[in-house]
Amino acid sequence: MISLSDLWTPLIGELGIGGVGGFLVGFAVKKAAKLIAVIIGLFFLSLQYLAYENIITIDYGALQVFANELLGQTAGAQTWLTDFIVHAPFGAAFVGGLYLGLRKG
Repeated sequence: MISLSDLWTPLIGELGIGGVGGFLVGFAVKKAAKLIAVIIGLFFLSLQYLAYENIITIDYGALQVFANELLGQTAGAQTWLTDFIVHAPFGAAFVGGLYLGLRKG
């Protein structure tokens, strides 16, 4: 016969590891996203300054096509993320920890 402790011990371990792992990933992702946003912002400002000084010319149509292609390539990540989140209890604890890590970071 299976005892209650045989069921709870692995479940608590999975929840703990998933929660801590999710928190750490969320914290790191938020910090990295802030750094990347600053770098992209400075790059964009420098391009705008160079265009203002007539040093370069920006083809906004080509830039929009490039951005649309880049965003189209990330559509495959949605299925991967969905498959990952479906696996409970680790997925639920990971998402909870990720949320806390994003809020804390």
